Amino acid sequence: MSIKEDLWIKKMAEEEKMITPFHPELVRFSDEGEKIISYGLSSYGYDILLADEFKVFTNVYNTLVDPKNFTEDAFVDIQGPECIIPPNSFALARSVEYFRIPRNILTICLGKSTYARCGMIVNVTPLEPEWEGHITLEISNTSPLPAKVYANEGIAQVIFLEAATECCVSYSDRGGKYQKQRGITVPFV
Repeated sequence: MSIKEDLWIKKMAEEEKMITPFHPELVRFSDEGEKIISYGLSSYGYDILLADEFKVFTNVYNTLVDPKNFTEDAFVDIQGPECIIPPNSFALARSVEYFRIPRNILTICLGKSTYARCGMIVNVTPLEPEWEGHITLEISNTSPLPAKVYANEGIAQVIFLEAATECCVSYSDRGGKYQKQRGITVPFV
């Protein structure tokens, strides 16, 4: 596998709609000229935007978080320009961008260092060949203090790895359960 460079990513995003919407350069300022957490095309990847919808986990109902029997009592829905994640807790969120991963590509998504330096960890499983959808993100606040994340600013970087040959069985071929997800998708079996 080789890491894909920015020109290839730009070509695939614009011609094949691999990333929608797509920002062909790194954006570091808002339309009003304010500094923001960057997003868009970077050296060997793409920095995704955080959407304005969140599912913040809470223990109000004393619910057990069980991936085989997930209940929506485990979180509170929040929509807005920012989200406060309680200390030692986490939230689910999603990317603004919708992805269509080619059959010969695997991606790895890593949190941006700006958030990591504040004790927030962004976790995403790899985007497999021929997976498509919005990326569901888990944002953990590992600090003992409340932490803020900002919608419509950068949250994580997607790194694209190209295989020398196409995979034998893609995510689409095996009917992956999170295929074509829209919005924040909670776990299910």
